[in-house]
Amino acid sequence: MRLGSPTYIKGALFGFAAVSIWAGWSAMTRLAVTTGLDAWDIPALRFGVAGLLLSPILMRRGIALDRLGWLGLAGLIVGTGAPYALVVAVGLRFAPAYDAGALNPGCMPLFVALIAATVLGEKPSTARKIGLSLILSGALVIIGWHSTAWSISRSFGDVLFLVASFLTACYTVIMRESKLDPIHVAALVSTGSLVIYLPIYLVIHGIHFAEVPFVDLTVQVIFQGIVVTIISLVLYGRAVVILGASGGSAFGALVPALSALLAIPLLEEWPTTSGWVGIVLISAGVYLASGGPFPCVDASRGRCAVPGPRSTCIASTIALIKNASDTSAVSANLREWHVPANGRPRG
Repeated sequence: MRLGSPTYIKGALFGFAAVSIWAGWSAMTRLAVTTGLDAWDIPALRFGVAGLLLSPILMRRGIALDRLGWLGLAGLIVGTGAPYALVVAVGLRFAPAYDAGALNPGCMPLFVALIAATVLGEKPSTARKIGLSLILSGALVIIGWHSTAWSISRSFGDVLFLVASFLTACYTVIMRESKLDPIHVAALVSTGSLVIYLPIYLVIHGIHFAEVPFVDLTVQVIFQGIVVTIISLVLYGRAVVILGASGGSAFGALVPALSALLAIPLLEEWPTTSGWVGIVLISAGVYLASGGPFPCVDASRGRCAVPGPRSTCIASTIALIKNASDTSAVSANLREWHVPANGRPRG
């Protein structure tokens, strides 16, 4: 599929819309827990609505114990359900939204690789190892290199984001091994969280929502319960169908930067220099670790082809640069994206 083709652009728009929602969740949740709502309210809003809307799917398809078992089912609910949302919401009470956007989804591939290597015996590719190293470097920069005075409360929030990232990684491994439909998994997580968490929440908090301004509450209900939990899943699913698993998941690399950018107008939170360094490192690492497509160079014709094997891409690119007569020709060739007729780069 050529970059710039109508089909690619359509898939890219779906992917960008999905990751924009995910990035917005950090900023919107930070706004909620630092104004009228508290951390306990976020899972209630998110899964109270989504659990009711998705419960018909669960009633039709069941709880999939034949594929999950009770432990796997619990892992899914904890991994992205009410416990996960509560951990992130508490973290956002102490640390900025751009920390959450970088550390929470950004470090998830690192934890997935560790779990897969330990439990399943998987070995990451060279490109993925480089990506994971970049993620680790970026996380260390964000946690340990603060341009302002070191804050124990912010560090506590960052640790909670890493805990949430680990929970999501467990969820990811369980979902991959179970091979369940994503919308079925969303119904399991949302309805399970509704049944388990909501009674606990009502006992502890009662009708706390009555104290929140109606407009603020309505915005959070729609965003948390419908946009994040359901609409983003549909958009991401469409992106994966059009672009493939690697092409769709590569858009996750945009989440750290988008989280930081969205936090500026919503929260007036500007990342520090060290924050931007960490965000760039993590974003690059997520792209590599997710298997995002690389531009491939057709050395015989001096043109770029997309996509193709990384080794072929790198070798062909080097060959083109060596054979080019001047740097301006290289720049012009690299700007021209083209897929050869046979669908593979020559060189």
